[in-house]
Amino acid sequence: MTVVRSPLPEPARQVTHDALQGTLVDLLGLSLIGKQAHWNVVGPRFRSIHLQLDEVVAAARSYADTVAERAAALGLPPDGRPETIASAFTLPGPKDGWLRDEEVVRVVAEALGTAIGRLRERITATAEPDPVTQDLLIGLTAELEKQRWMFEAENGPRGH
Repeated sequence: MTVVRSPLPEPARQVTHDALQGTLVDLLGLSLIGKQAHWNVVGPRFRSIHLQLDEVVAAARSYADTVAERAAALGLPPDGRPETIASAFTLPGPKDGWLRDEEVVRVVAEALGTAIGRLRERITATAEPDPVTQDLLIGLTAELEKQRWMFEAENGPRGH
């Protein structure tokens, strides 16, 4: 079997692997949360939130692919198998059944906030071992922060 060799020394390799694999799990989970909410959202803001969820899902899926390919390029096999995601995923998610628009906004903003917090820790962790991965995580964080802002604005103060 051909194995892709990592250009990183072992300690840097492990830190980078952990950061990329954890990010992959979070992103694949976010895409599932987004689709679950997308299919079940109800309420007066249905259409705008339904479409906004598509943006989150598209960003999560696109970045998941980029993160997995970065890992593979470093000789770190990414693991996006359903059982891996199911066992490692810990972001907050929606309940089953129909979801009021306010609840969707709250849950998605919370999930994005948790993912962003973890990404910021990974940005710090990868600064020295792999600045290229750090740069990827910085760009991803900026996108998720934009998505979180848009969701939080949905439940802003009423009547102002």
